[in-house]
Amino acid sequence: MSRQKITIIGAGFVGMSLAVLLSKVHDVRILEIDESKVNKINAKKAPINDHDISAALKNKNLNLSATTRPEEALLHSNFVFIATPTNFDESLNVFDTTAVETSIQKSLEFSNSESLIIIKSTVPIGFTEAQALKYDTNRIIFSPEFLREGMALHDNLYPSRLIIGGKENKINTFFSKIMIDVTEKKEFDILYMSATEAEAVKLFSNTFLAMRVAFFNELDSFSMEKNLSPFNIVKGISLDSRIGDYYNNPSFGYGGYCLPKDTKQLLSNYEDIPQTLIEAIIQSNEIRKDFLISKIEGINPATIGIYRLIMKEGSENFRESAILSFITKLQENNHEIILYEPMIEGDLYEGIPVHNNLEDFINNSDMIIANRLTSDLKNYEDKVFTRDLFHRDT
Repeated sequence: MSRQKITIIGAGFVGMSLAVLLSKVHDVRILEIDESKVNKINAKKAPINDHDISAALKNKNLNLSATTRPEEALLHSNFVFIATPTNFDESLNVFDTTAVETSIQKSLEFSNSESLIIIKSTVPIGFTEAQALKYDTNRIIFSPEFLREGMALHDNLYPSRLIIGGKENKINTFFSKIMIDVTEKKEFDILYMSATEAEAVKLFSNTFLAMRVAFFNELDSFSMEKNLSPFNIVKGISLDSRIGDYYNNPSFGYGGYCLPKDTKQLLSNYEDIPQTLIEAIIQSNEIRKDFLISKIEGINPATIGIYRLIMKEGSENFRESAILSFITKLQENNHEIILYEPMIEGDLYEGIPVHNNLEDFINNSDMIIANRLTSDLKNYEDKVFTRDLFHRDT
């Protein structure tokens, strides 16, 4: 395959995993507004917390560079991947797609006149076709990612499927061949569909995962109230091959960057369409957190230690972490709270004392709240409040 000029807009998990994947074979330039990220990438350092991406940047000979200048990044590009964030705007009840829209405009302005623009950012259902209509072009498609935080490069190397929200024409078929060429796993389903259908695949996929989390969390709440073993019940259910023994580990609620915002966006897309399940998933997540807070309040520990704000190992941030809701509610009830989170620099986080020494943190906590029971806490289980049954992330 001939070497292509590829631009990736955005240096988050999606953008960086694509950049490392594609730059093994093609010339890749990253367009990123954060100059500190650009400097790291050009120094062969990862701007995100992903072991595989860090190792690849350090050890592999990649055709990769980064810049803050659109005209430099997009010049002569054959393919442009847009991987900018789309946070959910609670006031407007919709994704904020400003960064994606700006990226599309810049791509059409500076890139090759025949380049293909591939939206990887999660967007509202109907967004891509509206943009194509706005610019009167068939050069914009949507192709969702299905990546786990901290496993982004691995999941791109071993994809579950490739969804192409565009017609099965020459350029889109060539795009699929480019992706197959750089993966380790060579046999996986490639589905062509409309951009709107592809957008629906992304939102419904993540909402289904949120539903599964909510289901097992409500099972766990029931077991706690009835003094039953949730471990036995979950294992008994999960041996049914139609259900499966995965994504069934109770937690403090689904969190992270994707599931909270994607469920809300899907609900917003329903508008006047009758539904109860989608809304119930979102409500269930809040009810779960309130239920567990009530259990903690019943024990009434003097000092509550929060072990990690991230929801799972490999995560680099705690945006929308379920544990943040716990902190807010516990503060409202005037509990003394301390925190252990190695990702935080300094002695305070939102007014909460941060202990950088794990042993000091444990010794100063009457109860330790932990979404997942890691090896750090194995010898202190008598202090730990967790709903982790299987000692794994999901």
